[in-house]
Amino acid sequence: MEFKHVPVLYNECMEALNIRPDGTYVDGTVGGGGHSSGICERLSEAGRLIAVDRDTAALDAAGKRLEPYKCRKDFVHTNYSDVGTIAEVAGGKVSGILLDLGVSSFQLDNAERGFSYMHDAPMDMRMNEDDTFTAYEVVNNYSADELTRIIREYGEEKWASRIAAFIEKARQDKPIETTGELVEIIKAAIPASARRNGPHPAKRTFQAIRIEVNAELEHLRRAVSELPDLLEAGGRLAIITFHSLEDRIVKNEFDRRLNPCTCPKEFPVCVCGKVTDIKKISRKPIAPSEEELEINPRARSAKLRVIEKIK
Repeated sequence: MEFKHVPVLYNECMEALNIRPDGTYVDGTVGGGGHSSGICERLSEAGRLIAVDRDTAALDAAGKRLEPYKCRKDFVHTNYSDVGTIAEVAGGKVSGILLDLGVSSFQLDNAERGFSYMHDAPMDMRMNEDDTFTAYEVVNNYSADELTRIIREYGEEKWASRIAAFIEKARQDKPIETTGELVEIIKAAIPASARRNGPHPAKRTFQAIRIEVNAELEHLRRAVSELPDLLEAGGRLAIITFHSLEDRIVKNEFDRRLNPCTCPKEFPVCVCGKVTDIKKISRKPIAPSEEELEINPRARSAKLRVIEKIK
């Protein structure tokens, strides 16, 4: 299958990274290379792109797309949270880092991967096909309480406990093997009146299971905490999120680094001596324009936050 992906907030990301022709830039979620192609266009032969992805299909597609560019290119099969490996490949500080979180259009549209509630496929949802843990294990082996927790926390689904109960009941007859089976169970669990408005009834539950399978929030917390240390002075970290859980983690981690003082609140002045080493580039998250949303409706929930290393 051809890797098709419309890069979200493309122009905003290029501006946010403030790309130097001879700099070294990390695309931690290279996908099909949409954002990376923009980075490479702005790099000279002295510049360098480090393309990272946990999906080998993405790396293969990006490699082909980026072939025409003359900058140095390194393709790394790992998670963007594996900062040690990325640092080792870089061999020093980098000029900028971009993360475009969540599931790619290619993964959604490739039915056999099991990410989409619009296609009937095996219960998979692995971003890294080398992993052994799949959505099948979550749906068929998690207790009703565990399912309720992840669907409520990661999917922000108010019908979480009811959906979990319906899943538990259904799998007593036979394992739930396909996404189509799961969609029908979710539809049965949510009252018809609640299904008339809003997104597809399975959207939040599928999001929750995907996040659980790929440990997405744990990887994000680690990455946002550690990646700024990889930046040179003046280097920038730009992160695109697609739901409130991701955005909250990014915002909180940035705020923690912006305000590192550990003194008790009652102290009149700081005595710990901890000062920030970053600054915000935009006060509020950057959202897609109406023009972009007309072209790419999947960008609707995207938010871009950017910080710059100052020392």
